[in-house]
Amino acid sequence: MAIRSRLVSTERDAGLQTAFGILGKKWNGRILAALREGPMKFTDLRRAVGAITDSVLSDRLVDLTEAGLVQRAETRTRPVHITYRLSQRGENVQPVLDDLAVWAAKNLEVELPRN
Repeated sequence: MAIRSRLVSTERDAGLQTAFGILGKKWNGRILAALREGPMKFTDLRRAVGAITDSVLSDRLVDLTEAGLVQRAETRTRPVHITYRLSQRGENVQPVLDDLAVWAAKNLEVELPRN
């Protein structure tokens, strides 16, 4: 019985390490929250996220796309238009992010953004 609980703990730790390796990167949560509103072009996404540089946004979108949380779509028009949207995995993580935000508000000193 003890072996099984260690295995579950190990699996849990590995899962959390993987999840926070993606979700714990600065800006990724805000990007996922912005895309919750629907598909966005790069410039619209940059505006929605806030004070993020183009290069960091581009890097984060690559990470989130490789993790399967975001999908990138290109039009076949001239000029080419690229839009980003949540994948099914990205949609599936939204309730978890909501729960984490509620937990943080109740248990941590959360600084609200200044308008």
